[in-house]
Amino acid sequence: MRYSSTVEEAEEVLNESFLKVFQHLHQYDTSQPFKAWLRAILVNTAISYYRRYHKNEPDSTLENSPEPSFDDDILDRITAEEILALVQELPPVWRTVFNLHVVDGYSLREIADLLPSNEATVRSHFLRARQRLQQLIKRHYPHFFLTDIRPYER
Repeated sequence: MRYSSTVEEAEEVLNESFLKVFQHLHQYDTSQPFKAWLRAILVNTAISYYRRYHKNEPDSTLENSPEPSFDDDILDRITAEEILALVQELPPVWRTVFNLHVVDGYSLREIADLLPSNEATVRSHFLRARQRLQQLIKRHYPHFFLTDIRPYER
């Protein structure tokens, strides 16, 4: 779901991934962890799906609002499911770059090679995704930003 806009899209990527696993099972190196091999196939299939169906979609424009400031413990108060839901609100290209960089640990140069795109564009997509996520957190969880709450005075 990290790379998909809908459940149906995620199921399609998953089905395609498992098909690739079964078709290429003979290429699996048993001296390596199976989980890592499977994960690589899943990520690469998701990237291929993005290229096929979302590459030419226009980027969403950023709202003209200042970047919100966060307390360090805000992410400790949001569940993984809530974060995933916010990430899925990102445009496909931003979501893909964000997931590859933050979750899967690819460098921006590696992502540029995977998509293929230039590194400056990938960096721009990542920064826009990060800024948009900050805006989404502020919109969906405004109570995390109320720092000047005064008790009711009688």
